[in-house]
Amino acid sequence: MTLSRVLRISALLLVLFAAVCLASLCIGVVSIPAKDLLSVLAGAFGGSPSSPSEEQIILLNVRLPRILFAGIVGASLSSGGVVFQALLRNPLADPYVLGISGGSALGAIIGIVLGAGSFCLGVPFLAFCGALATVFLVFFVAGGTRGLLLDNTLLLAGVVVNAFFSAAILFALSVVNSMELHSITFWLMGDLSGADGKEMILAALCLLAGFGILYAQARKLNLMVQGEETALQMGVNVRTTKYILLCVTSLVTAVAVSLAGIIGFVGIMVPHMMRLVFGSDHRLLLPAAALFGASFLVVADTLARTMIAPAELPVGVITALCGAPYFIFLMRRKGRG
Repeated sequence: MTLSRVLRISALLLVLFAAVCLASLCIGVVSIPAKDLLSVLAGAFGGSPSSPSEEQIILLNVRLPRILFAGIVGASLSSGGVVFQALLRNPLADPYVLGISGGSALGAIIGIVLGAGSFCLGVPFLAFCGALATVFLVFFVAGGTRGLLLDNTLLLAGVVVNAFFSAAILFALSVVNSMELHSITFWLMGDLSGADGKEMILAALCLLAGFGILYAQARKLNLMVQGEETALQMGVNVRTTKYILLCVTSLVTAVAVSLAGIIGFVGIMVPHMMRLVFGSDHRLLLPAAALFGASFLVVADTLARTMIAPAELPVGVITALCGAPYFIFLMRRKGRG
């Protein structure tokens, strides 16, 4: 693995992401031909701001923020999936394996019921608090306070905590009114339609900071995948590294979930696909998964907002429709192996 190869593949995937974004800008209820896209964008950035055209308003105020937000969320979930699958040595692990989805969902439901949506970042903040509390709760249940952090124990702790939060969510859904029920249900299935500038900046900053920390640990992660004994013999502080990776990955994922809702299967599919294509070296796998995950979620969101236009589907429905067959493919492939 060389730096030039990492840069070449990352550049190729970045070009793919840019192409997907340009195609998504053209597609929607109001179709904008590709040949007119550049002229519309040039007019938007260079024309008079007092009289924007309908196409300019659609592109800059509706589609572009949503596309960028989808890319940020997709990159966050995919990066989280890479790290969780490596650390837990479980090919079916994803960013929700520690119960982050359940904690975020419960926090968001509490925010919706209490009317926190009227405050700036009110619901996402409570969802993030729920995810953060879940991380520490899973560590506690798994025995992290006694210095033990076993892979299987973490998985079981995540299952237990998720089961508890699922029961709490069902209880909340049974007592809220119909208006709150619609908002909660749509959020639970993944919703990128409410993206605004502050949420995008928050998610982007968390992704950049978290990805920088994760990539700095890529060599150690390669050794830990080979086994903790091997990593210890090579001088890796396994316990500290595992805590750093789990905490950073959980927090990056929590921010994405708290802002966009529960979007499943991205953290399972994308890491597997990139691992099959480019191998398991995390110095390449991490940026490849992040960039391809961004492209994948942009495509999924484009389908979600156009399949039944003028209405739209939650993006989580599209990712689930793609993820379930891929999950079956993985199981059959593993069985044949």
